[in-house]
Amino acid sequence: MHAGWNLLSKSRHPSAAFFLVATLSGTLLLSPAVALSWETVVPGISYRVWTLAIVSGAFLALYFASLAGAYRAGDMSVAYPLSRSSPVLVVSVVTLMLGRGEQVSGTCMVGIALVVGGCFLVPLRQFHDFRLRNYWNATCGLALLAAVGTSGYSILDDEALRQLRVDSQLTIGTTQLALVYGCLEGLAASFWLTIIVVVRRNGREGLRQVLHVNARDAALTGVTIYLTYSLVLISMAFENNVSYVVGFRQLSIPVGATLGILVLKESPHPPKLTGVAIMFVGLLLLATG
Repeated sequence: MHAGWNLLSKSRHPSAAFFLVATLSGTLLLSPAVALSWETVVPGISYRVWTLAIVSGAFLALYFASLAGAYRAGDMSVAYPLSRSSPVLVVSVVTLMLGRGEQVSGTCMVGIALVVGGCFLVPLRQFHDFRLRNYWNATCGLALLAAVGTSGYSILDDEALRQLRVDSQLTIGTTQLALVYGCLEGLAASFWLTIIVVVRRNGREGLRQVLHVNARDAALTGVTIYLTYSLVLISMAFENNVSYVVGFRQLSIPVGATLGILVLKESPHPPKLTGVAIMFVGLLLLATG
């Protein structure tokens, strides 16, 4: 599902405005969960959780805006693996800094190393072409900025859901809590994306274009985004360490790279294929470690 909505958005030359419409659509999809819990859950959400949701929404907006720029600048088969794999390293490092290092096994660390190594191969056309210019470009830079966004909202979402699950005043199930939080985070991301869009003239023009030309595709993208991430939020209740959740979900990397090559007809350079394969092995080690 994740690779699918990325393929759809990439084929539409996305912008922050595109993802604003998508985010509003996805938030609307989850709104019944909030409506059903309006009197029993929403008033009991702590100030800390609200703060985490608002900041997480800012990271999510950063992710969408950066991903859109990366897709406009270059290939999905380059931007997608870079934006999806880098958070594994960032989240794992933060996990170690938070004192949860005993939860990350040696096998997991080897997997992380392979994922990072694969990242260095994906942008190359030839194996011997290790030059700064192959990494110092808009596609790689924006993909890595998108990875910062993913890392930020993943860590904050994990902490917010931990707070919600231990709150004795909230008596609803794990799944409904995740859906309620996902909707609140979507509202926050919509707020930040609105600022990004409306403060720029080309952003406002882009929004008008999306509403007239790509509204249906943006809405479909948003519905798929929030169905996908709701599954991720729910999964956080079944794992003590968020780095494993972030790592396991990156199994979509080879799927996304393959779709870029087969559907969008992007060049299948040998280093790109090798890098994605190395990432895949690393992710398997991470998921099973």
